[in-house]
Amino acid sequence: MRSLVRNRVVRRVAGTLGTLFGVAVFVFVMLRAIPGDQITAGLGTEAAALTPAQRAALERYYGLDQPLVTQFFSWLGNMVTGNLGYSARNQQSVLDLTSQSLPVTFELAVLSIALALLIGVPLGMLSASKAGAPRDAVGQAVSLAGLSIPAFLLATTLLSIFAASFGFNPNGQGFATLLEDPLLNLQQMVLPALVLGFGIAAPILRTTRAAVLEVRSHDFVRTARAKGVPERLLQVRHVLGNALVPIVTMTGLQFGYLLGGAVVVEQIFSVPGIGRQVLLGIQQKEYAVVQSTVLVIALAFVLVNLLTDVLYRIIDPRVRAS
Repeated sequence: MRSLVRNRVVRRVAGTLGTLFGVAVFVFVMLRAIPGDQITAGLGTEAAALTPAQRAALERYYGLDQPLVTQFFSWLGNMVTGNLGYSARNQQSVLDLTSQSLPVTFELAVLSIALALLIGVPLGMLSASKAGAPRDAVGQAVSLAGLSIPAFLLATTLLSIFAASFGFNPNGQGFATLLEDPLLNLQQMVLPALVLGFGIAAPILRTTRAAVLEVRSHDFVRTARAKGVPERLLQVRHVLGNALVPIVTMTGLQFGYLLGGAVVVEQIFSVPGIGRQVLLGIQQKEYAVVQSTVLVIALAFVLVNLLTDVLYRIIDPRVRAS
């Protein structure tokens, strides 16, 4: 048993390292496949006026004169030692930038997931309580709307309505962290969290509906109902309790997506999260910012998956015993 656990841990660690290495190679290659470099991004049209000696000096400064293989392993070696690079545009290390932006995205992700669960799980259970009934049609319509309405469209619509009709645009002020001004911070987070939460509620709703319908068909549910278990207790303890594994799986996947996939919403609402940091890094061709930040996002996604596996073992005794 001990050797089995050890082998499982070794395989998981090896798979994690392999995934991170693959992400590092992919980002490194794709970033350099984009036309231009950090010199042209920083100087714009003035880059054409550089003499060969000046360009060569700048390439040495940015490390662009090295072979690509040398650049890659030099960056990877620095990553292992905690040196994520330096942002010339912000005059800060990437580690400092990430330590400021990652908590912002994490807060936005937590709020979005909370709203998604509050919308998706109850509506999913309501839809599954009587499949084919009007309540099921309402749930299906909500999930279809969440899947089909683009986040950028919903975000710009809500921002325009609240700003023009109600004069509510706290995101137009300087961003306040949760520690600096909790009230202003929550006001600035409520609309982007609502946009992201509505989109994520759709797959959670569908997953909940399918899982609840599958559990309700089991014999133990009919037995519990025959024994006179109250319907509310039956739905929460017996049905939802046994349908949690696929719901947790979908929630974990969506949370991992939010850590790097909220870039459009962060940009629209001027939320200085880690997705916006990647976008600005791409625009400025700051290789160190993009490469290191994407690798941090990939690491966070892997950690979320590990946490999801731990939750499996807490929720389902069958997983714990395997």
